[in-house]
Amino acid sequence: MLLGIDLGGTKIEGIVIESKRNPNEVIRHRVRTEEDKGYSSVMDNIKLLVDHIEEKINHKFNRIGIGTPGTIDPKTSLLKNSNSQCLNGMPIQKDLEKILKKTVLIQNDANCFALAETLLGSVKEKYPNVKNVFGIIIGTGVGGGIIIEGKTVYGSQGIGGEWGHTIVTDNGDECYCGKRGCVESVISGRALQTYYNKISGNNLKFEDIYSKKDSDEHAKKTLHRLITYFGKGLSNVVNIIDPDVIVLGGGLSNIDELYNEGYEELKKHVFNPTFNTPILRPKLGDSAGVYGAALL
Repeated sequence: MLLGIDLGGTKIEGIVIESKRNPNEVIRHRVRTEEDKGYSSVMDNIKLLVDHIEEKINHKFNRIGIGTPGTIDPKTSLLKNSNSQCLNGMPIQKDLEKILKKTVLIQNDANCFALAETLLGSVKEKYPNVKNVFGIIIGTGVGGGIIIEGKTVYGSQGIGGEWGHTIVTDNGDECYCGKRGCVESVISGRALQTYYNKISGNNLKFEDIYSKKDSDEHAKKTLHRLITYFGKGLSNVVNIIDPDVIVLGGGLSNIDELYNEGYEELKKHVFNPTFNTPILRPKLGDSAGVYGAALL
């Protein structure tokens, strides 16, 4: 059996699957992250989750996989680039191995998403023999993962696939990463809400903004911003790694326009006279990250 944990800003979810070849769910459990209480509280909650799962199925694991916001720096072994900022600069892998008394394998949550959709999800279902996949999480933040021959590309600095912090405009808002105009600060759900608020004077959640796309000029402009910079930002990835398949995940992956208007915008900027790479909807939904963690 394989145990995976998805560490999110609001909740920590754990899942046990029978095996990589037979990914039937054995048990699933969630606890609150409580990141506002600090790093030690998050570590304690992970232990509570693991203890609960092991007790329920009467099985002790020697190795577990964890998907985290951010990534482990290969040189310092400290977590970096996490939007759950209490985790940044902390030796989360070493601390968890000490607390849990297990080998802990950690990768970015977007890498876990991409791995799960490739090996178990929509890519496996529709294009089982492809070698090169780019997985995108686009929701509150924007992340990405590269899969080559069934394995994640971690990179020498642990930032492989981080297209969310490539620059697409010189007049964007400042991102928590310290730059302006990166993809995350322009087309994440949070960034789009901020943009709509600025131009309309109304503070709405993105789903409410999207519901007004046909009746509200400010909502139309916000959706246009999403489509424009989705195409421009993703073209940079395509021009570098030229994936066989792209798969979307996260809350904004439900936006139909990304698969038609966004695709057409992407085609304009790809360095090739034709572009036929499919963009797939996710199959595993919110479970992709935790399945990917188990597959680590």
